[in-house]
Amino acid sequence: MHRTQAPETAGSGSIGRIVGASLIGTTIEWYDFFLYGTAAALVFNKLFFPTSDPLTGTLIAFVTYAIGFMARPLGGVVFGHFGDKVGRKKLLVLSLMMMGGATFAMGLLPTHASIGVGAPVLLTVLRLVQGFALGGEWGGAVLIVSEHGGDKHRGFWASWPQCGAPGGNLLATGVLALLAAVQSDAAFLAWGWRIPFLLSGVLVVVGLWIRLSVSESPVFLAAQARARTEAARGVKEKAPVVEVFRRGWREVLTAIGTRFGENISYYILTSFLLVYVTDHLGLSKSTALNAVLIGSAVHFVTIPAWGALSDRIGRRPVTLIGSAGMAVWAFGFFALLDSKSFVVITAAVTAGLLLHGAMYGPQAAFISEMFDTKVRYSGASMGSQLASIVAGALAPVIAVELLKDHHSSVPVSLYLCAAAVVTTVTVAVARETRGRDLTATVHAPGAPHRPDPVSTAAGSDPA
Repeated sequence: MHRTQAPETAGSGSIGRIVGASLIGTTIEWYDFFLYGTAAALVFNKLFFPTSDPLTGTLIAFVTYAIGFMARPLGGVVFGHFGDKVGRKKLLVLSLMMMGGATFAMGLLPTHASIGVGAPVLLTVLRLVQGFALGGEWGGAVLIVSEHGGDKHRGFWASWPQCGAPGGNLLATGVLALLAAVQSDAAFLAWGWRIPFLLSGVLVVVGLWIRLSVSESPVFLAAQARARTEAARGVKEKAPVVEVFRRGWREVLTAIGTRFGENISYYILTSFLLVYVTDHLGLSKSTALNAVLIGSAVHFVTIPAWGALSDRIGRRPVTLIGSAGMAVWAFGFFALLDSKSFVVITAAVTAGLLLHGAMYGPQAAFISEMFDTKVRYSGASMGSQLASIVAGALAPVIAVELLKDHHSSVPVSLYLCAAAVVTTVTVAVARETRGRDLTATVHAPGAPHRPDPVSTAAGSDPA
């Protein structure tokens, strides 16, 4: 027996309560973040970045969309540092307040027609606040679930906060699709687009009430108690970010590679899809939004299934199903979109998101299990958010530019395939982490790098 099974209960309720609080809060944060991406493709290009060429306006809008990603690593470092020092819960509450406040303020902004260049400047500043907040959200949300739950079913439980991404996208796309269906284009551009942003204020109040009701991670509290004991003996701890780069830089690089194809594929399947279907194929906003809506619903309910499968066969095999599958699907995806059939477009998006879920579902547990408790928030956040700069931030921009230059989807397919190959290679050479005891230390001073705390045979029972 090489590990201790942690109880799947929590001080202020069961693991289900912890998962529910994390999922709802994460869904709200992703709603705020994705709302910008959807609006960038449909609204901001006209109201904040007006140009004579629709694709050029969209490209500029997506550049400000990418700027939000640039702030995410900084948010990951800051939130990770304090999350490893003072706890996961406090930082999760702060990230939700920052994200919600910035999104609500976007709904009040004057447009370019009213104040000129000041409008896109203010929009960009608020986008930076969104990115900073989200940089601290992901690590804290997945860790508080991973550290409350037991080792045996961590993949399943930790995959639920991952559902916040399609859940938020589902909510954002659904609200915009509803407004687009009941309003004229003129009314939607004049004032209707503001409603989803202002709605964020209500959602944040609900999210805060739920998040404040859960307890701090027991794994973190135990590590904090050990740190106080060591401090009393005169042992000085280095800053978590320093420790991560000293002893966990390989894990940070593994996390970046693991997220690379997943990140790029998601934003092409959702954000860029809206541009491709509306501007390139000349179809309606409703066609694109409803396809993403249906695909996101399927995505939401299947992510936990992928997480549960990773508890049985390992994080690596499940991730490889998604990344290798996406490398192939990159070419069939656009061919199906070109059919201009709503049913076929919806099927193409849904199949792509199913493959994405295979990468995304096990990811929370996989990355959490790479780091020790005292640096886990910092390590997971940095690995995840650095990937957001080189992958997700640039994906819609690169895809739009490729389409603009070549008037063909083939270069975009090659780009998506290459990204999936990067993740496939990274995960293929990484070690399996399934079943790791999160209270164990694998990067203790003087210890050899990355001892294998669990069996690396993907199909073996870790119990």
